[in-house]
Amino acid sequence: MEKNENNKSVVVTDEKSVEADRMTIYEYEQKYVKRQNVRGAKILLRLIASVLGVLLFACLFFITYRVWEIYEYAGYAVGGVCVILYIVLFIVPLVKIMKSEYFIVNVNAKTARAAKNHNRRVRREIADKMVDFTGKVEGVGWYDSQIVGEMAIALRTNDDKKIMKSLTALYTGCVKKTAKDMIFKTSMKSAMYSALSQTSKVDAALVIVLNLQLVKDLVFLYGFRPSDAKLMKIFGRVLQNSLIAYGLGGVKIGNSIVKTMGDVVRSVPILGSAISVLVDSSVQGLTNGVLTAVMGYQTIRYLNQEYRLQEILDGVELAETEEELRETCVEIEEELKKAKKTPKVA
Repeated sequence: MEKNENNKSVVVTDEKSVEADRMTIYEYEQKYVKRQNVRGAKILLRLIASVLGVLLFACLFFITYRVWEIYEYAGYAVGGVCVILYIVLFIVPLVKIMKSEYFIVNVNAKTARAAKNHNRRVRREIADKMVDFTGKVEGVGWYDSQIVGEMAIALRTNDDKKIMKSLTALYTGCVKKTAKDMIFKTSMKSAMYSALSQTSKVDAALVIVLNLQLVKDLVFLYGFRPSDAKLMKIFGRVLQNSLIAYGLGGVKIGNSIVKTMGDVVRSVPILGSAISVLVDSSVQGLTNGVLTAVMGYQTIRYLNQEYRLQEILDGVELAETEEELRETCVEIEEELKKAKKTPKVA
């Protein structure tokens, strides 16, 4: 019994030590918070998304027009298909990305409490989606079933710490591996399709669609999207990639450059075996594939970064609440009243 008591006292001491070492909101703000124009980031995000939409529409319109010039009725048919593709491959993924929840981590002493409550709700929603997905979809293997099972129990018992622990285990394990697989497969598609198309408009359209689809898939996999400021940078990268693809598609590349790039491709294990058969037309394809991979890794870096920050924020010691401040004011008032009642010594 004494041993248990000793153990208990050790635990209490450890808890007090942890409590003493907790970061305050002011320390968190100084270390992690950066000044951001939230309104400006939101406007720029929508502007870049609109530019992507216009660029994709222009590419699809050009393709339709070229077919229409060759054969009128085929042009109408291609136009109808392009409209459907525009909705399915651009509008739908864009809406899904924008409607996804995100963690609020750029906070100060005034907004920290609301942010922590918001983040706690988002974690529960992510956990609920993962449990539901694992239960309904078999054979995908995105999430570790054992960890998901533990998370389901944590959801039923309202154990927020266990939910966070399970999510952290998933993000650093199977989710990370799945995300890398998604990036590789989409990058290979971007590289091969672009290498085969050899048309600037088709290249640009393919890059927009495939990059946006990859962002949507990664957001679905993780269960949340990056904040507006980070998503703006990701969409900016997608726009940059599409413009580069458009420029490369119209460039005539000499045989010596093709040969040099072919040698480079073969020397890269991750790309060599798959693209070597397309060496004579793979220069812009390789570039588009690599740029897609860069954008994909940028996305998961932002997702992991913001998840880690909300995890740190959850353990941050907040400033005094308004209620505590009110109580202090009342105590000051009472002390002043007592001081007035105390007779002055002559």
